Amino acid sequence: MEKVYHSYESTIEACSQRAKKLQKEIHRIGSIRLLLVIGAVATVWFLRELDWKLLAGILTLYAILFVVLMIRHTFLSYKKSYAETLIKLCSNELKGLNYDFSAFDGASDKIDAEHSFCLDLDIFGERSFFQSVNRTVTAMGRERLAGWFAKPLTEKDAILQRRMAVKELASLTGLRQDFYVTGMLRSEGRQEDSKLLAYLVNTSSFFANSRFRKASVRIVPLLWSVVFVCLLLGYMPLAFFGILFVLSALTAYIPIRQINKLHQSVNKLEKILVAYSGLMKCIEGSTFTSEVLSGIRQKLVDKKGRASQLVKKLSAQIGILDQRLTFTAILLNIFTFRDIRACISIEQWKSTYGVEAVNWLDVLAHFDALSSLAGFAFNHPDYTYPTLSDSYFRMSGKALGHPLIHRDVCVKNDITIEESPRFLIITGANMAGKSTYLRTVGINFLLATIGAPVCADELTLYPASLVTSLRTSDSLVGNESYFFAELKRLKMIIDRLQQGEKLFIILDEILKGTNSEDKQKGSFALMKQLISYKTCGIIATHDLTLGSLEQEFSQQIKNYRFEADIIDDTLFFSYQLKEGVAQNMNATFLMQKMGITIA
Repeated sequence: MEKVYHSYESTIEACSQRAKKLQKEIHRIGSIRLLLVIGAVATVWFLRELDWKLLAGILTLYAILFVVLMIRHTFLSYKKSYAETLIKLCSNELKGLNYDFSAFDGASDKIDAEHSFCLDLDIFGERSFFQSVNRTVTAMGRERLAGWFAKPLTEKDAILQRRMAVKELASLTGLRQDFYVTGMLRSEGRQEDSKLLAYLVNTSSFFANSRFRKASVRIVPLLWSVVFVCLLLGYMPLAFFGILFVLSALTAYIPIRQINKLHQSVNKLEKILVAYSGLMKCIEGSTFTSEVLSGIRQKLVDKKGRASQLVKKLSAQIGILDQRLTFTAILLNIFTFRDIRACISIEQWKSTYGVEAVNWLDVLAHFDALSSLAGFAFNHPDYTYPTLSDSYFRMSGKALGHPLIHRDVCVKNDITIEESPRFLIITGANMAGKSTYLRTVGINFLLATIGAPVCADELTLYPASLVTSLRTSDSLVGNESYFFAELKRLKMIIDRLQQGEKLFIILDEILKGTNSEDKQKGSFALMKQLISYKTCGIIATHDLTLGSLEQEFSQQIKNYRFEADIIDDTLFFSYQLKEGVAQNMNATFLMQKMGITIA
């Protein structure tokens, strides 16, 4: 971990020095620009008696210098913002290494109580696992990453392919940080993805199919060039110029309704396209060895050119329409049919690259999501990549820990499920560690099946479909009792087993919503039914009688326990998983400690 800390700290130090130097240069350029303005004013005042052509030439020189310095100022400002954004990223990563992920998006909108495991494992929301991993900078990348969490892979080859990409990208820290900072600096408009996709798949075309308009954008500028020459040479009266001006203006704005309609469909897309062009450029300029990353780059660089350059061309044309109501743009439109020309270019671009552009955005989202997983891998060099089994079912590992529990206090435990059917029944006192253990197993199983490293010394598993029932709740809106909600959850599991799905099941205190006798009968019946479906999983319970099932199903059930010890009237937890059925319970002890009298 020291190497990771040092990486971020050294980047912060280098960028801080760079930002200071850039600030000094920006200030110097600003001072020179001010002096140029003062010099231009002084020149006009003191040399006002000179020939106007000479004076105009001097002022033009001032203007050229001013523009050059302004361009330089803009460039340096971007570099300074880049350095500052990278400092912010590295500072937030350092906070993340200390388990403060508040700077990142947890995708609270993705919380779904009906999902197979996301709510139980705290995948989405504030202080969630997704928040600890998510570094996406595009809306589609965020959706892609959230989709990977919600629907992990179950095919071994697909997991291994993604893992290779994650491994390679984890070693390319500079690329990942460049991608992130480029995206964050141009993040405005990131929520316009749906509008962009809707336009790209729209096949309507008004301007590009009109021969008259395509001819007019070529002829009108030439015609006006002739007119201006004739005016300068005195071959044309000024009144005739005025008539032509009015006619040209009317012709330029006849299709105003269609121009407005096209502009509405692409409005606000210029900035997002500029951002995506920059992100694509990051990928195009890199070389990869893994199949997934090489495939992503290949889709952005083909015979037609680089996707980043093509997307930038489209953004420039949209920018013309965005600026068409300025005074200069209105004049240019009258003399060159600028708006119609931009509309033709936009429609021709969509006709040529529209379908491919959808694929470009898709691979960009893919890379964005991979970059987040790679950043997670980089931040946890002590994590390991699991071995994937070919046969259902196996999950065997050493020293599994929960990624969201601080490394200094995280107690790690093993797991052993070597065959199907096989269930671990875990008993133990309140707060002894049962629920934490279940979530630890679940989150590491999820990590393995999305292609990321796991918090364990070693782990071997079969990528089955994960399903849990740890946090069932009642619903006043749905008129559901707690018990009925739990039954629905269990029925969903049984239905999926009956359909032939290969599941890995994690349950915590099943049938909590009924009385002890019913709960015991129901729990025994459920366990026997699960075993009959030859499935695998873990069940945690306070009901010690479930431990007797090991005697009846010695090959299918194994008892484990978390103990709580009371020493000198003090409660101690080891949080270590041991074989057997729990011996000590602590409910009455805790009640007495809270001042509740036990008769």
